[in-house]
Amino acid sequence: QVHLAESGGDSVQAGGSLRLSCVASGFSFNRRCMAWFRQAPGKEREGVARIYTAAGGGTFAADSVKGRFTISRDNAKNTISLQMNNLKPEDTAIYYCAAGVIRTTVTECPTQRFGFWGQGTQVTVSA
Repeated sequence: QVHLAESGGDSVQAGGSLRLSCVASGFSFNRRCMAWFRQAPGKEREGVARIYTAAGGGTFAADSVKGRFTISRDNAKNTISLQMNNLKPEDTAIYYCAAGVIRTTVTECPTQRFGFWGQGTQVTVSA
């Protein structure tokens, strides 16, 4: 059974940092496109960052978080993480981990559709 378990959400002040983690189980972790999405109250879900889980794989980040957020992976632990620095109130959202249903290539990762989703973890940034 596929399971994505997010953790690390919290309430912080603007300028602070948080590290989110997502542990994957129930599918082969290697050669997948995985991602972090977020959804703020009253807004559409948006992509934050993506990572390809094979050796030498690439990372892709939304313009709104470039230079502040870093996505990484640990294949030995079937885990992806999102290091978030210099947090802003507009980063407040529920953050979701997602994984592609099939193995793919790094070239296809930027446009990958995701079929596996976690339950989300709340991040709240106060001014």
